[in-house]
Amino acid sequence: MPPIDVSRLKTYPLSRRHSKVRLSDFAIPWQRSGALKRFLATLPDILAVKTLRAVTRAIVSARRRGKPVIVGMGAHVTKVGLNPILVDLMERGIVTAMAMNGAVIIHDFELALLGHTSEEVDAEIDSGRFGMAEETGRMLNEAIVSGAKEGLGLGEAVGRYVTLRKRQFPNQRISILATGAKLGIPVTVHVALGTDIIHMHPSADGAAIGAASLLDFRKLAAVVAGMEGGVYLNLGSAVILPEVFLKTVSLGRNLGHALTDITTVNMDFLPHYRPMTNVVRRPTQKGGHGYQLIGHHEIMVPLLAAAVIEELER
Repeated sequence: MPPIDVSRLKTYPLSRRHSKVRLSDFAIPWQRSGALKRFLATLPDILAVKTLRAVTRAIVSARRRGKPVIVGMGAHVTKVGLNPILVDLMERGIVTAMAMNGAVIIHDFELALLGHTSEEVDAEIDSGRFGMAEETGRMLNEAIVSGAKEGLGLGEAVGRYVTLRKRQFPNQRISILATGAKLGIPVTVHVALGTDIIHMHPSADGAAIGAASLLDFRKLAAVVAGMEGGVYLNLGSAVILPEVFLKTVSLGRNLGHALTDITTVNMDFLPHYRPMTNVVRRPTQKGGHGYQLIGHHEIMVPLLAAAVIEELER
């Protein structure tokens, strides 16, 4: 078979073609001793930077209009050293509510107590020592049980426990739970029984854990129901928080809150099905915007926080 004849191919001037990439969008090389604001302006206005800027604008717009900015998070965010960033955002009034899985309270508690956390699971699992730190199991379960008896949610129970024992918790300034208790910011904890090391301890009380976590679910649902015009960020939770958030959206709408103008953001170092489906896509298909920012938390979260602070103070 002879090759196709291209002699009559139709072309048009390059100047008339739409192009997705332009020089005006390109990065600008960094110069020594520059300011952060200038650095942010040097980033190329392409792909993830466009998303970063859109998320920044959404958060800034929400806070300027008094709308909620809610952060849902997994434990990896704490373990890569980001508690000070999130505490600062809470203290600045940028983050107005926090939601976390059960693992976060363990690392938050241990950091506040002793200044270190995150055991070597590979080294401890064979001997049965994994998860058996005495203080972590005893004190956290004590906080949950006593809090449940007082009708507190799990997050408030642990936060109050830490704040009332200043000498015992010398590092509580970096505790998200303690900061929430001090500032009156909702910090909710969403637990699946059997997933956290404190559930292995004899002091664990399933009824108390369940009651306190269910109360926290309803507290978060109340916050989400009022987030019209606000922002929800999912930081590093691949299963628990995306599932919880989707249910709070459905519950809010069922009770008459339209939630047609919301912004949702998933930030993780890998794309996962549930966050993309239950945070980014499904909640915003009725109205709003969903974004995904892929990258390491220890880089992306401080970068986003800095961009928001710079823009709010502009």
